[in-house]
Amino acid sequence: MKKPKGKYAWTATVGEKGQIVIPKQARDVFDIHPGDTLVILGDEKRGLAIPPKSTFTEFMHAVFETEEEEL
Repeated sequence: MKKPKGKYAWTATVGEKGQIVIPKQARDVFDIHPGDTLVILGDEKRGLAIPPKSTFTEFMHAVFETEEEEL
């Protein structure tokens, strides 16, 4: 089966302190570096999403800009 372009899957192990290591290939693909801040979003039914803070910030700006325009 051919892998869809731009789609990835990795595994990570949770350590004793609750930390996970992001696989190197994932860090390279998504340009994640030591000291970067990631946002962890959780939904009990759908799971976790971990977008980079910059992506989440852009999304939130778009949401609030739209909200202001509608007022």
